[in-house]
Amino acid sequence: MNELKTAETRVAVVSILVSDRGVSDKVNALLSEYGEYILGRMGIPYKEKKVSVLSVVVDAPVEVTNALTGKLGRIENVSVKALFGKI
Repeated sequence: MNELKTAETRVAVVSILVSDRGVSDKVNALLSEYGEYILGRMGIPYKEKKVSVLSVVVDAPVEVTNALTGKLGRIENVSVKALFGKI
């Protein structure tokens, strides 16, 4: 991934909904894999709805952010969307 570090980057917020805590290890492993691009993250367990809500801010080339969201989206019981800033 480091070769893309010199490419133009965009700030994005990656929103993740996890409806089965059993897949949290997979989600966290992917976030660790892309850790060099992560500026910050916040997780909120919403027990009443049995869902965890994560918000991850990244500064990465668009291709890297898309790769991360694609991999996250292939995990069962995980929904993900990215919102790119104009910066």
